[in-house]
Amino acid sequence: VQLQASGGGLVQPGGSLRLSCAASGRTISSYIMGWFRQAPGKEREFVTTITRNGGGTYYADSVKGRFTISRDNAKNTVYLQMNSLKPEDTAVYYCAASSTTSLLSSRYAGTMDYWGKGTQVTVSS
Repeated sequence: VQLQASGGGLVQPGGSLRLSCAASGRTISSYIMGWFRQAPGKEREFVTTITRNGGGTYYADSVKGRFTISRDNAKNTVYLQMNSLKPEDTAVYYCAASSTTSLLSSRYAGTMDYWGKGTQVTVSS
């Protein structure tokens, strides 16, 4: 599976962005899909994941209530709607695909089988 994230950019605090992750090569319906992020000087961290049919989601506490993950298996695309953005959300955001059957386990980057190139999100006034 090849993954390509897009939609990043510069936004003011309190603003919104919508990231997209387009997949090719295989259908994403076989995978739990997720978003991770990495800020400068920090390790890559879990943001959110979504089950194969979109019926279940899992969020890091730091983004719960502000970010929403969704997927359109027909379009082979995953989305991340980010609202009420904060400067601490600044990072490179990566989409990923996992063949794990456990949504709880999908918070660990090591369970991801495929990664896309990241897209930069900068939150600054």
